[in-house]
Amino acid sequence: MFNDYGASWDENIMQVYADQSFENYAQWFNKGEVKLEHETLQYYGPFFMMMVQGASRFLDTLSEANIADLRHLSFFLVYFASVVAFYTIARRWFDRTSSLGATLLYALQPVLWGHAFINPKDAPFMSMMVISVAAGFKMVDVLYGLPDMPVNKPQVWVLSLLWLFSVLLLFLLTPLIYNWITNLVVSAKAGESNLVSMFASKLNQVPAKVYITRYFLLFLRARVVYAFLSFAALLYFWYRTQPMLLKILAVVIVPAILLGFTTSTRVLGPFAGVIVAYYAVVRSLPIRLASWRSILAAFGMYLFIALTAAYLTWPFLWMNPAGNFLATVQKMSAFPWAGQVLFNGNLYAATETPFAYLPVLLLIQMTEPVWILAVLGLGFALFGNRKKIDLVILFTLWFLLPFLALTLRHTTIFDNFRHVLFILPAVFLLSGSVFEKIAKPGWRIALIVVCLLPGIFGIMSLHPYEYAYYNQFIGGLNGAQGRFESDYWLTSFREAAEYVNANASPDAGVWVEGPGHVFSPYARADLKINSWSSEVPVDRYEYVVASYRFFSTETAQPKAPVIFEIVRDDVILAVIRKP
Repeated sequence: MFNDYGASWDENIMQVYADQSFENYAQWFNKGEVKLEHETLQYYGPFFMMMVQGASRFLDTLSEANIADLRHLSFFLVYFASVVAFYTIARRWFDRTSSLGATLLYALQPVLWGHAFINPKDAPFMSMMVISVAAGFKMVDVLYGLPDMPVNKPQVWVLSLLWLFSVLLLFLLTPLIYNWITNLVVSAKAGESNLVSMFASKLNQVPAKVYITRYFLLFLRARVVYAFLSFAALLYFWYRTQPMLLKILAVVIVPAILLGFTTSTRVLGPFAGVIVAYYAVVRSLPIRLASWRSILAAFGMYLFIALTAAYLTWPFLWMNPAGNFLATVQKMSAFPWAGQVLFNGNLYAATETPFAYLPVLLLIQMTEPVWILAVLGLGFALFGNRKKIDLVILFTLWFLLPFLALTLRHTTIFDNFRHVLFILPAVFLLSGSVFEKIAKPGWRIALIVVCLLPGIFGIMSLHPYEYAYYNQFIGGLNGAQGRFESDYWLTSFREAAEYVNANASPDAGVWVEGPGHVFSPYARADLKINSWSSEVPVDRYEYVVASYRFFSTETAQPKAPVIFEIVRDDVILAVIRKP
């Protein structure tokens, strides 16, 4: 099944970014430089795509499947891991059956299911968010089971804070130290006496850049040695004076690394840490002061290790960690996208969509039971016999506040709501409050099955274009035709490529009205493929492939006869013409 999905629009450029990120490890180690060719991509953390590139290339040595399909399999496995993690979160409030019902409602949403196979950015971030939150909740549970920490050893805290301050200073001041080295070398070349002029024997014979790189690399390597050796010494000091800190570290390290990897997937990753911190506060209200010390120490480690994991897997941060992270936040909060958005039959600039854009799309792209269950579940959690106020607060923090912020700030959103998939998991949690209200197990299971049927039917009927799902509130995909986006990532071009492969003449020319890289991975090697992004002159095009997006089915050689259509729910997603 994973080998039915086409390549999405952004997939190719994210692969390039992952490869460049891998190359930057050697570049940084040997030259103290980071080179990223695409200016915008550097603001995306590369962790997930680096992981996928490594996994898919390994699987490629074991399988004859198309490597693009292996990437899609890797995407989905992370989504599946998030489904398991979601269940562990749901179990904190509900019994097994209700938790399973809420989990399956999350897992079998056609929009999420479709994105899980093809989306290299947004669905993985949602999955990593769920996994990080689940791991963080488990971390908090274990922390509260540890014995209280002794309070009579202030030297432990003093030394630990001094170590932390010194390491952070060495990394945060990297751009200033680079500038200082540059100024020293330039001044020495100009004839001034300083540290460089004292030690550089061939100053007048070697370009300044060589010495700048040499001394900066010396700083970077000394910094690494100091960080590792001082940390080892700190661990030994903890072992001798406060071994409880080592136990806390063992509990914290995996959830913290996961949070760092989530941050290195999208810059909003720390939001998962905020949710975990909320849970820790709720859990900690009745505890003693001594336990508070343990919790504060744990969250200090949690934050530091997460930042370290994000830093190590995100080359853009290496030269200027604080400055580049803040630049990323600013860039991604007002993402510059100049395209047009189809909404309710009208085309809008991405910055000028109506306020109803996000609410309407969330209403019509989730299966029909989702919002009914969410509203009822919220009411039961607030006013039912077994109130779940902490669940309501979690829903507010995870979904409601981000939703209101996105809507009221009129944040730039396009391609429907793929950018904000990460806020949705909390919505599905509320359904557990409804399921548990059904006392008889048989009736409860029946209700769960009924609620899952629209999603299952949507997945089966639209496969492999599930992400183009619309519910019956608008008449399904057929009712959305011409009013809302459908196959906006052009994954239908795979099916088009398979038709062309079976029918094209040897060395035939093919025009792809759109990005050619979503067609090329599945095309025959002899075909001469031209597109928006690349054009090599050919005598004639035997086939023209066009998508419904941007209405290119009507503009790409419209007089040529249509010989093949890719259709779901009586809606044309793409056509092939023969001039």
